[in-house]
Amino acid sequence: MGLRTFKGGVHPYDGKAISKEKPIKELKPQGEMVYPLSQHIGAPATAIVAVGDTVLRGQKIADAGGFVSAPIFASVSGTVKAIEPRRVATGDMVNSIIIESDGKFIETGFEACDDYTELSDDQIISKIQNAGIVGMGGAGFPTHVKLSPNKPENIEFIIANCAECEPYLTSDYRSMVEEPEKLITGMKIILQLFPKAKGLLGIEDNKSDVIASLSKLCEHEPRIEVVPLMTKYPQGGERQLIKACTGREINSKMLPADAGCIVDNVATINAVYTAVVEGKPVMDRIFTVTGDSVMEPRNFRICIGTSCKEILEAAGGYIHEPKKIISGGPMMGFALLDVDVPTTKTSGALLCLSEDEVSKYETTACINCGRCVDACPENLIPSRLSKFADHGDKETFEKWYGLECIECGSCSFACPARKPLAQSIKTMKKMVLADKRKK
Repeated sequence: MGLRTFKGGVHPYDGKAISKEKPIKELKPQGEMVYPLSQHIGAPATAIVAVGDTVLRGQKIADAGGFVSAPIFASVSGTVKAIEPRRVATGDMVNSIIIESDGKFIETGFEACDDYTELSDDQIISKIQNAGIVGMGGAGFPTHVKLSPNKPENIEFIIANCAECEPYLTSDYRSMVEEPEKLITGMKIILQLFPKAKGLLGIEDNKSDVIASLSKLCEHEPRIEVVPLMTKYPQGGERQLIKACTGREINSKMLPADAGCIVDNVATINAVYTAVVEGKPVMDRIFTVTGDSVMEPRNFRICIGTSCKEILEAAGGYIHEPKKIISGGPMMGFALLDVDVPTTKTSGALLCLSEDEVSKYETTACINCGRCVDACPENLIPSRLSKFADHGDKETFEKWYGLECIECGSCSFACPARKPLAQSIKTMKKMVLADKRKK
């Protein structure tokens, strides 16, 4: 039987060799820390500290703004300097808590759990909710909500997204190499909430060492199975992962739970372990700084709120001025004009690309070759959708299933005319969805 995968997809240069063998290094920030109050899907958090307050590492500084929200915690000890709008990686100005670190990292008390198997479902969910865990692979959806489906008895699969299919990114890989027990125990904690479910670890076959080590760890875990996947982008897309691991399909009108699945990524499952077993909230995460323009590409364990600028400096700065700087991966990340932006719970990488790593092709006319159609993992016709978008034809765009686009960028990558198909479609999607919200 061949490796499991999905229809479509592309094979970009993966660039992972630059940082793949770099062990996780602790980074203790020295500068100003910025905590945006909106780091997740849902209502922004509400500040519960005031300017001048002294805070400890692990202290709650913002309460969840509702059920679909998440609290925020200080990752350093220090003094609240301001509460004001600050620019984030997306370019938006977001109300933020600014803390001046005292460099001491004095922690508040944490209550560890000796035996998580003795905890009730409500206690586990409460620990996850109170720790401020959200989808740390980029989506930022509050994890306690995801793990509280309307019909928990219908959940058959808990899928760990171990694919890390975005080029250049290696933070999840290093975590699986160095801290595999966290992933396995975190998965067991989640499975405790769903007694009928099976745990699946979906891992691309370019991580053969991880497949071997996790398979060894799971030999005596009958409810957890390692699922080797074909290395292909976007294998880590939620719908694509579900299709590859289970054969089931979902669309934009469905939740994974409708197909009996829940999907979480490596960092999120590790955070579940940290919250339930160690009693610690989300304060840190693994972060990759890489690209040919970086002096010393690294995988750091950062304190959330650290400036990308400070992380870059810890990696030795630039060898030469980068042609493009991206927060996240090259396929779905955000281009940055300035690296002086804070990291958040969903920040996974800073990518500094050299002239040689950036496409120099000029955009030409569409030749109707169909490569974008072959590449699209959602069986769409991106060339048509892009034309509808360029003409502002919202009605036809929606009729041709434009809202099913997952914004992976495969179409733009495959296009020989170098047309910004994904950008046009993404912009039109936002406009259509904005109109729907007004109705």
